Amino acid sequence: MKPNCTDPGWPGRAKCAVCDVRNFVLFSGLSAHDLDAMLLPIDNLNAPQHAVLYQQGEPAPHVYTLRNGLIKLKVDLPNGGQRTVRLLRPGDVAGMEALVGETYHHTAIALQDADVCRIPREVVMRLDQTNQSVHQALLQRWQRSVDQADHFIVALSTGPAEARMARLLITLGCSSAQPETTIPSRKDMGALLGITTETASRVIAEFRRRGLIHIEKGDCIDYDQAGLARLAQG
Repeated sequence: MKPNCTDPGWPGRAKCAVCDVRNFVLFSGLSAHDLDAMLLPIDNLNAPQHAVLYQQGEPAPHVYTLRNGLIKLKVDLPNGGQRTVRLLRPGDVAGMEALVGETYHHTAIALQDADVCRIPREVVMRLDQTNQSVHQALLQRWQRSVDQADHFIVALSTGPAEARMARLLITLGCSSAQPETTIPSRKDMGALLGITTETASRVIAEFRRRGLIHIEKGDCIDYDQAGLARLAQG
């Protein structure tokens, strides 16, 4: 992963002021002047698939905003196993435990090639103290993290495997508005849903056989919205 924003001559710096994700992340309330003044300490990173942004238990000097791609947060269990606990999509913020002086609670891994902004803790804390809009955005991000965690616990960890898978596909945004959302590997889906890789593969194959989804080269191209919604309720 290579940083870009630390170079004042990087052409992409100008794009930060018009970034599509900016309205959804921490700095949507900043003026162009304020944004330009704070860009220098921020790194824009291109994280290839499977790249690790940070490791569970490491010191947490940065928070991350996801501009594009898909990030999974996993935890290492005392018995040596692992569990994927959340998926982050564009507009989400990772590593917010850095703001309360804790180590990272998860390991963050790119499920797809990802475009992320890495923001030093000190930058966010300074803005939190001086800019009300940033403070409000932080509160909203905390609440969104709690809501996401609740959703994964309730929707993706309970009920039959088919219902869990249907909810996961809906969560990933396989919809008419986003017909080309890339789905995770069967192994990752199994880890998210608390089922085996074999069960995840079997359920996806059954969904395809029944015409609920049409997959080409790993992308969720088309699906039966009503059918998935009925399964999700099961």
